[in-house]
Amino acid sequence: MSVGTSSAPGARGAPRPPAPRTAGDLAGLGLDPDELPDGLVVADEDARVVCFNAAAARITAVPAAEALGRRLDRALPLEDLEGRRWWQLTDPYGGLAIRAGQPERNLLLPGGREVLVSARYVRGERLGPVRRVVVTLRDTEARRRTERSHAELIATVAHELRSPLTSVKGFTATLLAKWERFTDDQKRLMLETVDADADRVTRLIAELLDISRIDSGRLEVRRQPVDIGAAVGRHIQAYVAAGQEADRFLLRLGRPLPDLWADPDKVDQVLSNLLENAVRHGEGTVTIDITPTASPREGEETGTSVTVSDEGAGIPEESMNRVFTRFWRGSKRGGTGLGLYIVKGIVEAHGGTITVGRAPGGGAEFRFTLPVAAPAYLA
Repeated sequence: MSVGTSSAPGARGAPRPPAPRTAGDLAGLGLDPDELPDGLVVADEDARVVCFNAAAARITAVPAAEALGRRLDRALPLEDLEGRRWWQLTDPYGGLAIRAGQPERNLLLPGGREVLVSARYVRGERLGPVRRVVVTLRDTEARRRTERSHAELIATVAHELRSPLTSVKGFTATLLAKWERFTDDQKRLMLETVDADADRVTRLIAELLDISRIDSGRLEVRRQPVDIGAAVGRHIQAYVAAGQEADRFLLRLGRPLPDLWADPDKVDQVLSNLLENAVRHGEGTVTIDITPTASPREGEETGTSVTVSDEGAGIPEESMNRVFTRFWRGSKRGGTGLGLYIVKGIVEAHGGTITVGRAPGGGAEFRFTLPVAAPAYLA
């Protein structure tokens, strides 16, 4: 619900605009400043603070009772990043009459803490005196976390790209310069290395695109019938063909499984990541249990649960809550640390859930549950 003021006076003797409303007044209109997520500070025509909400008190560490009634520049003593007093610089009450406010910028509270501040000057009439100064405050910590995350992502990508691109450049330059000096077997080995490194770069780019879609809520799910047991079987066969022992994998199917409608490519991506983690970082038998279970989504009775566990050392208890965050690595065996973050995003895009815990054999246990999500015409 918006809070407005009466129209500006058009002639001498017209009634003045209503006084700024306090928190209690706004609450009477259905808007309580203490419920706002950002800090709100309002000063009247005499530069006295008449509203200082709970978020402003939290951000500034100044109790509302202490700020109310004080002059704005004393209740909220702000400085710019060069140490100049901001209220003296901007002079909202005595500055240019055409100014409508100040855009958001980084300023400093006493003690050097950064805060994002913007201001609006409310006038009773065009070019008239300022009747009210409305200031919003936002903590910079969330933005700093985002900036740190982006910086870490860029650094990780740069590091992961450098190695394969250096290899590709080295081998192609060598082949072009000394083609005749190498045997066919040497040429094949170099080209196979280049091909593998190109695949590595392609996978990294695909991960970055997935992260971008997950973060922006644009990850598309194209649902089709999925035979989850057959999908797991294909991954096991690929590992056996690549040299893993067949008896290292144990697939157990609970029957009857409900018909599952999901994105087959993205389900494959989830299975690939979880199985690769179990094979690379775990030990002993990798067990995959597929069972019918209660749906994680309201309105559906059944879902499908897939549990991947191993018999290795497992994940330390103190790391459990960080497993699905960006850049988490369970060991020093390489990787971007983005895989499980993407897995969680894919599962949740399907309306499902994923958890991590300790397997009965002592290793890591990942369990994800997908709703059946059958189309309405099959219901």
